[in-house]
Amino acid sequence: MPVVTFTTTLERHLAAPVSTVPGATVREALDEVFRANPRLRGYVLDDQGRVRKHVVVFVDGELVADRIRLTDPVRPSSAVFVMQALSGG
Repeated sequence: MPVVTFTTTLERHLAAPVSTVPGATVREALDEVFRANPRLRGYVLDDQGRVRKHVVVFVDGELVADRIRLTDPVRPSSAVFVMQALSGG
């Protein structure tokens, strides 16, 4: 099953432990994590269910292409990493 890891920056706000969850897409894997930790959803996704502007998601080291529906595939051995993007000048 895919392993979902969140940046430790989120730990300042709420618990975001590493989770091993079922799922064939990024959406399915994240939905499983959010079922166990519903408050985490609001830090990662907006009201429309899209990845927030300053959050990035990687699957096996590659930036996800679909930030809206999160349809990028994940394999049972995949590593999904969610982090806050750095911005500014």
